[in-house]
Amino acid sequence: EVQLVESGGGLVQTGGSLRLSCPTSGITFDDGALGWFRQAPGKEREGVSCIVNSDNSTYYVDSVKGRFTISKDNAKKTLYLQMNSLKPEDTAVYYCATGLLCYEYTYWGQGTQVTVSS
Repeated sequence: EVQLVESGGGLVQTGGSLRLSCPTSGITFDDGALGWFRQAPGKEREGVSCIVNSDNSTYYVDSVKGRFTISKDNAKKTLYLQMNSLKPEDTAVYYCATGLLCYEYTYWGQGTQVTVSS
């Protein structure tokens, strides 16, 4: 059974930081891709960041480059997203996900709410 469980969200002021964690089970960290996407109320889903398992290449949407860092711990089968210099426009539910390719995900978790106050 595939499980991805996000945690680490919360309420933070503009400029603050949060670290999202996503321990997983039932998926491989040997191939495919892992990533984070977010969805704000009334907005479309947006791919935030992705890491390719085979070579650890990372990708970020332009709006978070230089502020967010994706990483993973293969031994713990856990995905992370370090978010610094948070802005109100980062407010959304954040989901961790996995699939064969970045941003083409097959499985994702239940999400964790991130709220950035101005």
